[in-house]
Amino acid sequence: MSVDIKYVPLSFINSNDEILKQIKNTVIFSFLYNQYEETTLDHYLESTQYGFTTSASTVGSHRLLRITDINSGSVNWNTVPYCDCEVEDKYLLKDEDILVARTGGTTGKSFIVSQVPSNAIFASYLIRLRLKKDINIDFINGFLNSYTFWSQIVELKSGSAMPNVNAEKLKTLKLPKCDLATQNKIVSCFKNDNYQEEYIELYEKVKATETIFNKNNQIADELNNQLSLVKKLRQQLLQDAVQGKLVKNGSQNVGEVQNLADVNAPATETAHDLLKKIKTEKAQLIKDKKLKKEKELPPIKAEEIPFEIPEDWVWCRLGEICIELLGGFAFDSTRYSKIETSNQVIRLGNVKPNQLVLETSPVFIDDNYSIEAIKSKLLLNDILITMTGTRAKKDYLFTLCLKQSDLLTKNLFLNQRVGCFRFGRYISNDFINLLLKDRRLIEPVFESSTGAANQANIGIGSLKDILIPLPPLQTQAAIVSKLEQLMNDCTALEASIQASVKQNEQLLQQVLREALQG
Repeated sequence: MSVDIKYVPLSFINSNDEILKQIKNTVIFSFLYNQYEETTLDHYLESTQYGFTTSASTVGSHRLLRITDINSGSVNWNTVPYCDCEVEDKYLLKDEDILVARTGGTTGKSFIVSQVPSNAIFASYLIRLRLKKDINIDFINGFLNSYTFWSQIVELKSGSAMPNVNAEKLKTLKLPKCDLATQNKIVSCFKNDNYQEEYIELYEKVKATETIFNKNNQIADELNNQLSLVKKLRQQLLQDAVQGKLVKNGSQNVGEVQNLADVNAPATETAHDLLKKIKTEKAQLIKDKKLKKEKELPPIKAEEIPFEIPEDWVWCRLGEICIELLGGFAFDSTRYSKIETSNQVIRLGNVKPNQLVLETSPVFIDDNYSIEAIKSKLLLNDILITMTGTRAKKDYLFTLCLKQSDLLTKNLFLNQRVGCFRFGRYISNDFINLLLKDRRLIEPVFESSTGAANQANIGIGSLKDILIPLPPLQTQAAIVSKLEQLMNDCTALEASIQASVKQNEQLLQQVLREALQG
C-alpha cells in the first residue's frame, strides 16, 4: 500500500459520530488496499468540471449552488440564489453528481447532489465529479469520507499559501481497484454492518477500532470534566476569599503582612477602625495637594449588599478607600514617537487578565511629551482597570496590579479608556485586585455601562460606586497569601490534567495509525 494513512483532525468534522464514520470507512479501505490492485480516482470517473464563474443574484435563469449553500450535508434549494447562464449544458447539475470544494477552509469536502431542480448549476469554487455508469456512488462516497482520502488531500495542499486542490490532482488520488460486485459488498458493510464471512476479520477490526475510539472519548470527556471542575474550584475559592472564609483572622498571619506599611496594627483592630484611618489619610492628601473635595458617595442600601461578611469586616464603596482614581491622558497620536523611547503609553490592548503585555502594539512618546502627561504616569502597585469592551461578552473590567518587573525598563503612562486605582498604606493592593475579579461585585458596573450599539464604556463614577467588603489590614494579607497558595495548587492540578489530555490524544493517534494503516 503506497498511501500513508493518518488520522487528520478537521475543523468542519467535529462530532464524534461523524469522526467515527470516517474512521470506520478508513479501516475498510485500508483493508481493501491490501486485497486489491491500486488505481486512481480517475478510473471511476466519467468526467470532471469546474463551476461557473459569476455573481449570485436574487433573479436569473438558473439556480447557482455555492459552497456556502451546503450546510450539514444538505441544501435548501429554495434559498439558493440565481444567476444567468448561457452555457447551461456544461454546468447543469443532476442527481448523484458529486461536488467537491476546491479552495478555502473546507477544501476536499464533498456533497452528493439530490433532488436537484432542473435549472441548477454550480459555482466556480466547486468541482463536479461525475461517475461512470457501473460505479456504486456510495463506494466512492465512502472513500471521500475517510482518512485515506483526507491524508492524500493534506499532501496535495501542503506548501500552498491558500489551501486548494484542482481536478487533475483529484484524479490522481489512489484507491483500491474494485469491480461493481465488490463495491456493492463493501457498501453493504458501510451502511448495514452486514459483513459477509469473507469480511469477518474486517468486521472485528472495525469494531475493535470503534471501541478504542469510544473509550478514548470517555477518558477525554472525564478529563475535560475535571478541568471544568478545577475552573469552578477557582471561582469558589475566589468567592470564599472575598467572603472571609479562607482564613479565620489576620492575627494568625502577622508575618505575612510585612510588605504593608502598618504592620504594627493591633490584632483586634476592626475594619471600621481601618476605614477611619483611610478616610483621615485621604483627607490629608486632598489638603496637602490642594485637590478639589470629592463628591460624597451614596450610602449603601441593604438591598445592594450581595453576601454576608465577618463581623469585623465592613462594607464600603471603592471611592471611599481609593486615595486616587485616575483616568488616562488624552494623547495626540500625531505626537507619538517614531522610534522606541523609555516612555511607553499603556492602551487597552496592553492590559490583559492578570498580565500587562508591553509587546502588544507598543506606542512611545518622547521626554517632552512625558512631562505634559506626567499626571498619568504609573507607579508601583497601581491597579489598572480596562473601561471599554463588548457589552454582550462583558469582556472589560480586566484588572491587574503593577509589579516591579513591569516598571524596570520603561516609564509607563496611562492612555484613555484605561483607569488606575491608587491606595494608601492601609490597603493591600493585591487584595483589592482579587476583589475586582468577583463578578458579584462588578456586575452592577456592567449594568451601568454606556456606549453605542454593543460597545460598552464604564465611567469613573461607576467605578467609585463598586461595593467593597473591607477586612482588617492583617486579614487582607492573610487572604492574599492563602488564596495564592490554593491557586498555585489549582495550577499544578490543571497542568497534571492537561498532561493526561495530551497523553490520551497521543495514544489515540498511535492506536488509530496502527488500525488505519492495516
